[in-house]
Amino acid sequence: MQSSSTDGSIAEVSVELDALDWRLLDHLQRDASLTNQALADAVGASPATTLRRVKRLQQAGVIQRFTALLAPRFAGRGLSALCEVSLDRQGAEAQAAFQARAVADAAVQQCWRVSPGPDFVLVAWAADMPAFHAFTQRLFTADANVRNVKTFFALERAKFDPRVQTP
Repeated sequence: MQSSSTDGSIAEVSVELDALDWRLLDHLQRDASLTNQALADAVGASPATTLRRVKRLQQAGVIQRFTALLAPRFAGRGLSALCEVSLDRQGAEAQAAFQARAVADAAVQQCWRVSPGPDFVLVAWAADMPAFHAFTQRLFTADANVRNVKTFFALERAKFDPRVQTP
């Protein structure tokens, strides 16, 4: 089985997942705020088994982290942008350097190395256009290796679902 590591790369996971594990993962992806008792009731297992399994899934790296998803409307007005970034130099070192700068920037919500086409696709959020301009200056203009950036501004988010389908 493969899973994505915290840095986004694919890593082998040395844990076998059974039907109970998959039910736990499915329920946790829908609502990670469930109490252990509620989760145990939902998957048909004892609370002790549920707790032990969830801890094992965390330790194996199957569950990367628990987080709260905020409703964008409560973060104030803002711009969501999808940025295609092409670099001049394509070497592994140059790509790693840009990627490190991108993931360290608070405005970047997602950073994907892609192929073919641009080298990276970023999902970025800024409070307003001046903040987005500062972001572009910081990440793109200041980097001599950035050849081209094509930005698409989101008008409406029709779907956002970070869940991974379970078997």
